[in-house]
Amino acid sequence: MSDLKLAYMSATEALRRYRDKSLSPVEATQAALARMDAIEPKINAFMTRDHETALGEANASEARWAKGEPIGPLDGVSVTIKDLIPMKDRPLRNGSATSSDALCEVDAPSVARLREAGCVFLGKTTSPEYGWKGITDGPLFGFTRNPWNLAHSPGGSSGGAAAALAAGIGHLALGNDGGGSVRIPVSYSGLYGLKPTFGRVPDHPREGIFCMTSTEGPMTRCVADAALMLNELARPDAQDWYALPQDDRDWRDSLEGGVAGLRIAYAPGLGGALVEPEVLELTDAAARTFANLGALVENPGPVFEPLEEAMTAHWLAGFAAILRSIPADKHDLLDPRFRAVAERGLGVTVAELQASIVHRDRLGTLMNQFHQDWDLLLTPTLPTPAPLVDTPYHSQGLHRWNHATPFTVPFNLTGQPGASIPCGVTSGGLPVGLQIVAAKYRDDLVLRASQAFEQTMQPVWPNELVETSLAEPVPTAADRYGEPVA
Repeated sequence: MSDLKLAYMSATEALRRYRDKSLSPVEATQAALARMDAIEPKINAFMTRDHETALGEANASEARWAKGEPIGPLDGVSVTIKDLIPMKDRPLRNGSATSSDALCEVDAPSVARLREAGCVFLGKTTSPEYGWKGITDGPLFGFTRNPWNLAHSPGGSSGGAAAALAAGIGHLALGNDGGGSVRIPVSYSGLYGLKPTFGRVPDHPREGIFCMTSTEGPMTRCVADAALMLNELARPDAQDWYALPQDDRDWRDSLEGGVAGLRIAYAPGLGGALVEPEVLELTDAAARTFANLGALVENPGPVFEPLEEAMTAHWLAGFAAILRSIPADKHDLLDPRFRAVAERGLGVTVAELQASIVHRDRLGTLMNQFHQDWDLLLTPTLPTPAPLVDTPYHSQGLHRWNHATPFTVPFNLTGQPGASIPCGVTSGGLPVGLQIVAAKYRDDLVLRASQAFEQTMQPVWPNELVETSLAEPVPTAADRYGEPVA
């Protein structure tokens, strides 16, 4: 078997081969670590790596498989964990030079479930400071790059997770999504990612304004792997009082059935969003695919008004809360753009924040009513392909509401499940994603539609990293922030 075929093997296939003993967890882990050693210097996707621990976990898994006694449904499957998610015996840096390298004493519930299922942990992946933006760079670690083209960003805030997975490092990745942070990077990186219904995946600790919009979710190379991973992530945990009631279903059972007869709204102008022509061409074609599969597909118009004016106070206040938690003598270590946005948030009034809460409630009601008429909503995941790696966030070229989150943020606010699935590659060789959204609690319908669409597409991977063709070299951390903080 070629090294690339092994690198891009799905978790589902790896488990099948562990069972028939044609592949061992040690062989798979060694291949992932070799791939990491070769590719990581180019993409800069990891905050921490631990070959020794990963190989120890793989050896223990191999011994269990040899006895026919796997510890759980993901025994020997390799996974990466986003830096923002607590993991026992690993530092929680939050992508920030203001944080410490102290080791966490406990796992987040999602990490604990993956550990109980037998996963092999390859390391923790990069995220921008406190997950504040849809691309991944910062003073602590520099720039994370997209394996499809090193001159471009893999997106964010789960950018390191997406870059590693797209480069063939590991079977699965765990990210979290408070405004698109799973869906944005998988779209830019040619992967599948699911933001489950809020509360589907237990979380702890939940802190701050964003605790009611963020959820962990699977980032994978295929829909079946996401369903397999969700089986474990959705297991109950009493630490999260927002968690949904226990549901023992096997989410893989949701994959069959197709989309024939479903009522599907395709809204490329959702909330007044403007989409680049080549992206629109690919998502239009994806919508036609659903029609060819037997669904009734129509354009419902913008559905709701632009959200920026109504919801800016919500985001600014959340960033301000983070700023208040950081000692003032460390503020100079922050990403200057994050600091500027957070300082703006210090001026948000109670009345402004309350108005955003009311608007969010109205949006949720509107979408509840929308799904009385429509089973699914399709949109582009993003209006553009991946930006250049050094594009300043909140600049004219990469505006949060216009370019990064117009299609993703609404469904964090409403708590609905949404996925991004690859729907093609631009003429410049960059992936484009289609977003599939269902009513609250209908994660099964998102998975079912995703599977139906995936079966019409030929998977494409960036098998050879594309070196930048720009006249200027790919930027380093020193270009913007000074040298990365050790």
